[in-house]
Amino acid sequence: MNYFEGINNLIRKRQEEAVKIRRDYIKNIFAEQEEYRYDFEKMLGWPLVGYKPQETAEPLSEKLSEEDGYSVYRMQFEILPGLKMTGLFFMANATEKKPMVMVQHGGWGTPEQICGIYGDTANYNDMLQRVIRHNVHAFAPQLLLWHDDFEVVFDRALIDARLKRVGSSITAVEIFGIMRILDYFERQPYVSDFGMVGMSYGGFYTMYTAAIDKRIKSALSCSQFCTRDEWVGCDWTWFKSAEMFDDAEIACLVYPRKLCIEVADTDGLFDWKFSRKSYERIKEICADVGTDWIDFIVFNGEHEFNKDDMPIENLIKDLQ
Repeated sequence: MNYFEGINNLIRKRQEEAVKIRRDYIKNIFAEQEEYRYDFEKMLGWPLVGYKPQETAEPLSEKLSEEDGYSVYRMQFEILPGLKMTGLFFMANATEKKPMVMVQHGGWGTPEQICGIYGDTANYNDMLQRVIRHNVHAFAPQLLLWHDDFEVVFDRALIDARLKRVGSSITAVEIFGIMRILDYFERQPYVSDFGMVGMSYGGFYTMYTAAIDKRIKSALSCSQFCTRDEWVGCDWTWFKSAEMFDDAEIACLVYPRKLCIEVADTDGLFDWKFSRKSYERIKEICADVGTDWIDFIVFNGEHEFNKDDMPIENLIKDLQ
C-alpha cells in the first residue's frame, strides 16, 4: 500500500510540474499557430504529420434509401492501402452547393444508431436528424468504438498500444481517415464548407479534428471537454502530452474558426466543474485575442447530446 501511495504521489508531483511546463510552452500559440499544430500532429503520430489534401479513389457506394429531402448512401473509403473506413452519407436533394457536417458517434455508437435506424437514438437525442433538417449534407463515419454486441470483438486499448509502438495511435489513424473523407467531398460540386458535430468520443474527435484540419469552419463538441489529469484514458494520452497540450490548448488550435463546447451539469463521466476550469484556462490563453470565436455551454442533462437546437443552428449559420 505504501508503494501504491508513493506512485500516486509521484504522479501528482509530475502533473504539477507538467502544468508549469505547458504554460510556458503554449505562450506563443496564436503567433506561431502552425508550429504548434505541427507539434500536435507529431504528438498524435503518423500519418498526420505534414498532412496535405490529396486525391481520393472513388469510394464504394450503395444507395440505401430515398427519404424526404435527402438520399442515404453507405460509403466505404480506402484511407490507407488496405485500410477502409465506412460511414453513412445523407445527401441533401438540392442543385446548389450545400455545407457538409461530419456527425460523429461516441463510444459503443454507430452511424445507424445516431440516425435512428434502430429506432431510439438513446443519449444522442436525434443528433443527426437535427443537423440534416437544416438542408445540409451530413456524413457519419464509423470509428473503432462499437459495442461488443456486434460480431467483431476488439480491444481498442491494445490496438492503440500496438499503434504507438510503431509511431502512431488510434486517434491519429481515425482523424486521418476523417480528413481523407473530407478530401473526397471537398472535390464534389455539391459541397461548399465543412462543419463537425459529435458527442462523447465523438466530441473528442470533433475538437481534435478541427484543431488539425482548418477546412472545418465550425465545430460543436458535446460531453467530453475536461482536464485530462482528472479524466485519463490510455487512448487519449500520449508521451509527455501533459507538458504540451491539454483540452484548453487543443481548443485554441481551432482559433479563429468557431468552436462550441457543451457539457452537462449532471454528467456521470465528465464533471462540468473541471470543464469549467479548462474553459477558464482558455480565457487566460486568449487574453490578447478574445473569446468571440468560442462558446462554452453548461446545459441541464446527463451524459448526452444537448437537446437545445440553438448550438446546431449557430453552426449552420457559421457555414452559410
